[in-house]
Amino acid sequence: MGDLVLETIILIVFVVSYVGIALGRIPGLALDRTGIALLGAMATVFIGAMPTEEALRAIDIPTILLLYGLMVLSAQFRLAGFYTWTALKITGWLNHPRRFLFALMGTTALFSAILANDIVCLAFTPVLTVTLARKSLNPVPFLIAVCVASNIGSAATIIGNPQNMLIGQVGRLDFLDFFAWNLPVVSLSLMGAYGLITLLSQNRTNLKKPLMEGALGENWPAFDSHQARKGLFYTALLIGLFFSPIPRHVTALAVAGCLLCSRRMKTRSILGLVGWHLITLFCSLFILVSAVEKAGLPQHLMARTSHHAAHITDPYLLTLISVILSNVTRNVPAVMLLSKFLPAKAETLWYILAASSTFAGNLVTLGSIANLIVIEEAALHGVNISFKEHARYGIPITVMSLAVLCAWIGLSKLL
Repeated sequence: MGDLVLETIILIVFVVSYVGIALGRIPGLALDRTGIALLGAMATVFIGAMPTEEALRAIDIPTILLLYGLMVLSAQFRLAGFYTWTALKITGWLNHPRRFLFALMGTTALFSAILANDIVCLAFTPVLTVTLARKSLNPVPFLIAVCVASNIGSAATIIGNPQNMLIGQVGRLDFLDFFAWNLPVVSLSLMGAYGLITLLSQNRTNLKKPLMEGALGENWPAFDSHQARKGLFYTALLIGLFFSPIPRHVTALAVAGCLLCSRRMKTRSILGLVGWHLITLFCSLFILVSAVEKAGLPQHLMARTSHHAAHITDPYLLTLISVILSNVTRNVPAVMLLSKFLPAKAETLWYILAASSTFAGNLVTLGSIANLIVIEEAALHGVNISFKEHARYGIPITVMSLAVLCAWIGLSKLL
């Protein structure tokens, strides 16, 4: 098979895979985004674009191991009922809705920066939905606040969400430097989001009609203080080790190994909460993007954009492309592709990619997995969050947070 023909086939496989990922399905098949990405990766091996050994080498094993270790840590907290206990504590502020909203968004953002934001949303949503409905308060603005705060808060650290983990590993970024650059942007965006939600939810916090009693079930884990303290200890240990020369994926694996050595929590229960679906998506995308890189597509596109005086290394252009692509294909595939265009030593561009791709998740319901988790969990308890209702909050909050990011980019150039 000629080089030109092979490159053309690789490009077709890549385009079809990314279009399928963007659509979330292939008509007539029950495939989801992970299935589509996996088929695309398999196709590159089948056509000879990536020999099996080369395809395996294309997978960034340290990133996968870091993701796995942090998923085990999040599973520890979920099984210990820590998220549920925290959510119930926050509801003590319900007699003061604005204080409650402030505490809710702050707690969600903090947890999302340290632990997987998807798990935080999964654990918080049922508790909040039931508790708010029983107080005759409309859960929708508060649940959207959880989506927004989890997305914004997770941008603060390398371990806040899957795309940041990828960026941190591929860009070889320092944990503290990443946090120091992103913290001002995240803090200001979170405060702005709180103000916008407070403004937009005026006269909309009361429940117009009661939810069906059958939908208000309490099916969440009981709080285990010993296991929760154990999780907090290992989280503090893990973050402390992130400041040492030990590779992050090694420390994450060591912590996961310690947590698996439990006398109470069964290994099957912990591993059952690991997102194998997401890990498979990561592995597949590594192979797909590596095949396209081997065919020379990123280099060709870089040359074309440079010829037209537009370069992705321009921070504002990178922000725009990141937001658009993140809402078309989701943030992980977007970051996987855009990372091939960024210079290894340009730390600021990696920080911008992390913040912009994460903030983009607030734009519409399909922007992030966290949004979909909250919407689906709320629906199980009789609460409907429509695309329109989410966009009513999500669009202005996204515009505001991106404006903050652009202002910070400009200010960083002056400092």
